[in-house]
Amino acid sequence: MPSNQSPLGALPARFRRERLLIVGCGDVGLRAAQALRGRVQLIALTSSTGKLQRLRDAGVTPLVGNLDAPATLRRLAGIATRVLHLAPPAREEGAQWWRDARTTALVRALARRSLPAALVYGSTSGVYGDCGGALVSETRPVRPATPRAHRRVDAERAVRWFGRLGPAARVLRIPGIYAPDREGGTPRERLKKGTPVLRREDDVYTNHIHADDLARACMAALWRGGPQRVFHVSDDSDIKMGDYVDLAADLYGMARPPRLARDDAQQQLPLQLLSFMGESRRLDNSRMKRELRVRLAHPTVHTGLREQA
Repeated sequence: MPSNQSPLGALPARFRRERLLIVGCGDVGLRAAQALRGRVQLIALTSSTGKLQRLRDAGVTPLVGNLDAPATLRRLAGIATRVLHLAPPAREEGAQWWRDARTTALVRALARRSLPAALVYGSTSGVYGDCGGALVSETRPVRPATPRAHRRVDAERAVRWFGRLGPAARVLRIPGIYAPDREGGTPRERLKKGTPVLRREDDVYTNHIHADDLARACMAALWRGGPQRVFHVSDDSDIKMGDYVDLAADLYGMARPPRLARDDAQQQLPLQLLSFMGESRRLDNSRMKRELRVRLAHPTVHTGLREQA
């Protein structure tokens, strides 16, 4: 990516010598790494030896370690000047089902030696729970309604604790990620299965971000924005879930899915899908645009679908 197209602009020489540690270097992490390749030293934590060559091919130095085994994270202390944390919480059961031990282990390891200048954490917009379709700003109190969202709130607390030690801690609250070149990045498979959606009077607002836009936001947040800040990383679409799936069906030339009343959906649909259908909110992304100065290359949900249609 030419420097004049990067959200960071033309980086000074001191930035090109920086070391970026990516934790959870999956699809979005690799997109960010590709854009920063040759401009910063890239390091990625991985627990899978099968990913080592793929990371090397992407210009990333792999570092083997496991967030579920804190003793393996000792080498992370002092290794990076900036950290991008995109690893999800583990699915934990028992008395501490609401804890994200992975993020706690990571920030404790990073705190052992010289601290990075910034830590960016990829959280979820699900921390708000159901907002009844309201327009939501980053100042709205969190109200997690699922174990997954509770663990994300716990991770955010750990990141903010780390930020009080000195690093600029920034939290990105991320909705559904789409892209035609991302696994599960479009509703095509859902349409093939004929999975129903809610009827319009019961339907919920949904939010999206293209994977490339998310990667750009991650990069920008590593250098921009105030400390202890939360940002909504969402595109400009204002659409309900059923309408989104209908739009995809029309673009693909496929049948639109059936519509169900909420009571019927609770009897027919899996619990995980129902959890998404039970939360309605519209994310205000003005802070992201103002402070991170991220220009959305895919400003509406339509673009990512048309690339594959």
